Amino acid sequence: MTEPANDRPVSVALGLGGLLRIGGRAVAVADVLTLLNAIQATGSVQGVATELELSYRAAWDRLRNLEAALGHQLVQKTRGHGSALTPFGLSLRQVLGDATAGLAAALAREGRAVEASLTALFTETPRRLALAASHDLLLMEVVEALGEGEVAVVGSKEAVQRLLDGRADVAGFHLGAEPLSASGPPFAELADNPGLRVLPLFEREQGLMLAAGNPLGIRAFPDLAGRRARYVNRQKGSGTRLWFDRLLAEHAIPAAEVQGYGVEEFTHQAVAAVIATGTADAGLGARSAAERFGLHFLSIGWETYYLAASATLPTEALDRLVSAVAARAERSPGYKAPPRS
Repeated sequence: MTEPANDRPVSVALGLGGLLRIGGRAVAVADVLTLLNAIQATGSVQGVATELELSYRAAWDRLRNLEAALGHQLVQKTRGHGSALTPFGLSLRQVLGDATAGLAAALAREGRAVEASLTALFTETPRRLALAASHDLLLMEVVEALGEGEVAVVGSKEAVQRLLDGRADVAGFHLGAEPLSASGPPFAELADNPGLRVLPLFEREQGLMLAAGNPLGIRAFPDLAGRRARYVNRQKGSGTRLWFDRLLAEHAIPAAEVQGYGVEEFTHQAVAAVIATGTADAGLGARSAAERFGLHFLSIGWETYYLAASATLPTEALDRLVSAVAARAERSPGYKAPPRS
């Protein structure tokens, strides 16, 4: 009896492939690297045989055939120490190993996209998206309502890095008023990358969230330092923290002059809650969080919140999320749908 497809989880692991052609001979890159790594790890041909589940003779035959194809000796016996890679073998292993390491993140990312497609094909049920996203109340509410994704709340930098490394299907991030191409790593890796799909999700108003009634009379950004406001910051790597640090630089305000600069919270809502309890006087965050806690709000500007994913990730669930968020943004204070090109 055939086991139902939807009872079997789908898993995909992509690896380095291709052929290494020397003259008229061709050898699989993966086979070369596997043999070289086995020699380096075990220090003996017997170790290669055990690791690759071959007989001792078959392991030697494979090594000699590979050396004949490449035209160079790869392994040398050392008296009393088994076998070791020759200088040529070591260099070849280094070159192929570096290529594997350089492609590892992209292969892991594409492996997740293929896995999502195959899950839908085999089970006829879309796999839930794994989102790594900078915190936003509207986004979290829509994801929960749709029930098609799971969110790990992290800073914008971490969200993008998880996508690039293949540890998430989708990244949600923001940069203040900074364009992608000017934002440095890892954000700049998303700009004009044909392997990735980057979508503006909504525009969001950010500003200084201040104690109700603004008792310190803060009217402009420099007043944070001038009036000794107790500030609560966002964590390093968050888009809001990056924007705040740029604002400090623009106004020539040393971080040491901001009382509480080292005090960190991980969401807009947490920052607003700290201010609402009277523990702090100010923090940078979204208008939506300020209004939810009844705080005074001094606008700094609007920013775009983005989603990024592999270009080969199935689009249905992602498109539903984008549409639902855009519809909610159009009727929510402090948000608006992004301009469409």
